[in-house]
Amino acid sequence: MNDMAPASFPNVQALVGTWRRFGQVGPVYEIVSVGDALAGGDRMMQIRVLETCEEVDYRLADILDDPRER
Repeated sequence: MNDMAPASFPNVQALVGTWRRFGQVGPVYEIVSVGDALAGGDRMMQIRVLETCEEVDYRLADILDDPRER
């Protein structure tokens, strides 16, 4: 996991509607909404996995570690 300080996180609202991939070859997901703030400055985000249409919570720090999908 990424140990970034809160100040180094991007504007989380701007991530909504963008696409990323779990690692280099994992499934693609869309960031659908901003979730709750967590202790330590991280935040939960709601994502939708393209292959399954499943919506789950995922940590912002982990999202920032995942590559953007084009």
